[in-house]
Amino acid sequence: MAGAGRVMTGKVAVITGAAEGIGAGLVTGYRGRGWSVLASATILRPPNEPEVLAVEGDIADPAGSDRVIDAALERFGRLDTLVNNAGMIIAKPFADYTAADYADVVGVSLTGFFWITQRAIAAMTTWYGGHVVNVSAAGAGSAGSGTPAVLAALTEGGLAAATRSLAVEYASFGVRVNAVFPGIIGAPAQVSGIVDGVLFLESSPYITGEILHIDGAPESLTAGR
Repeated sequence: MAGAGRVMTGKVAVITGAAEGIGAGLVTGYRGRGWSVLASATILRPPNEPEVLAVEGDIADPAGSDRVIDAALERFGRLDTLVNNAGMIIAKPFADYTAADYADVVGVSLTGFFWITQRAIAAMTTWYGGHVVNVSAAGAGSAGSGTPAVLAALTEGGLAAATRSLAVEYASFGVRVNAVFPGIIGAPAQVSGIVDGVLFLESSPYITGEILHIDGAPESLTAGR
């Protein structure tokens, strides 16, 4: 049986954007620590172990966010951590963005964050506190990368501000709110670094309102070495 011999903690994480890349790595990382996981994405393959529940849906729709949180509470009976990993980048010169581009990026990266975080924090404050980690779309803040992506920068700025504001607002309720902002992510080792950053914040109960930047060694810093 998958996961045989693993010591379960009784804790539950909801991870959005969990179909591949960083999201899939986060599912594996939390499972490795003995957590149950609800994995959410627009399209998901069914998991092969009982402590991972896959829920498809559009979290930019409030009903979709409700469905994800309801499913976690119904299946596992609690919610300890929400990792907002769903995000989108459309890289274009600023003047070339369309209304559809704006709606798509903001819908996934900000509207989806808003609705599912609102529902998750409401559940956390009712019971025992919890943790929210916001993962920015990879490369959104990589100034000098040569890739124009102002919509990604816009959503990253919104997530940073919301992270700090929610950390202050909900500290007295025992809810921590942090963020991880990756640089441009490619190799599996880089994905592992982002997962490690999220798990570091998970295991640091006195850190809240932190924006953790994980961007390796940008070319601008290593040129000429």
